[in-house]
Amino acid sequence: MPRVSIQTQDFDLAAETQALRANDGGIGAVVAFVGTVRESSHGQNVSAMELEHYPGMTEASIEAMVDATFARFDIRAARVIHRVGLLQAREQIVLVLVASAHRGQAFQACEFLMDYLKTQAPFWKKETTPEGAHWVDARESDDAALVRWGVASSNAGDASQVAPTSSAAAAA
Repeated sequence: MPRVSIQTQDFDLAAETQALRANDGGIGAVVAFVGTVRESSHGQNVSAMELEHYPGMTEASIEAMVDATFARFDIRAARVIHRVGLLQAREQIVLVLVASAHRGQAFQACEFLMDYLKTQAPFWKKETTPEGAHWVDARESDDAALVRWGVASSNAGDASQVAPTSSAAAAA
């Protein structure tokens, strides 16, 4: 089973959890985070979100995040699924699963990995609202969440965080 998947299709939490646990009798805890498209953001209704990425670069970046999680916490397995493309409100976007022998390490590792993903994974998000579509900027609160783990965010003033055009993302 791959540790990282970037895909357009939805995922099944139960099936992914079962697959993560299938070959390891030492797993005593599995912690899951499922992120969904909110129906509102900053007081505006959101009907859809479009996510773009650079294939290859995104997977490698998230694999490095998973490696950092293994180095920091006593975990036995981790799995990240992130969807791309056009998603409607209430649809699932991201799944982070972390397994360990005990719950404490699983909870901490899952939170660390999600904080890392939220700020450092190379995705670009565009929300569709009644006022039109707009790219979503990185939030300072997400950067602060990563900093508490002792990891500096690369978002502040970083021109590489500028959203690509569809043709740029497709060409990469």
